[in-house]
Amino acid sequence: MKTLYLMRHAKSSWSFDDLTDKERPLNTRGRDDAPAMGQALAERGITLDLVVSSPAVRALSTAALVAKEVAYPPEKIEVIDRIYEAEVMDLLDVVRQLPDGADSVLLVGHNNTLTDFANVLSPNPIPEMTTAAIACLKFTCDRWVDVNRINAELYFYDHPRHEN
Repeated sequence: MKTLYLMRHAKSSWSFDDLTDKERPLNTRGRDDAPAMGQALAERGITLDLVVSSPAVRALSTAALVAKEVAYPPEKIEVIDRIYEAEVMDLLDVVRQLPDGADSVLLVGHNNTLTDFANVLSPNPIPEMTTAAIACLKFTCDRWVDVNRINAELYFYDHPRHEN
């Protein structure tokens, strides 16, 4: 069994005109939502064998904040350049190249591709992933190269709750 947690990065800041898109940090809400989602994973008893992230500051910060909450060493987060500005097939390729020794993996990336990718794999529809949302997919296979919609189950979809 392989378990994949797809997470959209938490809310980012647009306050810094001199930063590139890749350099944008999390805003206050993002810095609150990412650890809250990590706590939600921890409350479910989830442990991670591997965390992979886009190199974008907002994604890597999200990954680090979540990792801390589930007792995954942030310094072991694997940055995969291809996740930034990826197309659906790029993400599928990234997932299919994950090490088979890792059964439970968190991938932190970007929309709209992340929602589209989740829906390619999930047998059940996943709504547009809001910032810091997580879709958990379980696959009845032993190798990442074998993951697909046919052996997938949408285990849960969760996101931060906001009144606004």
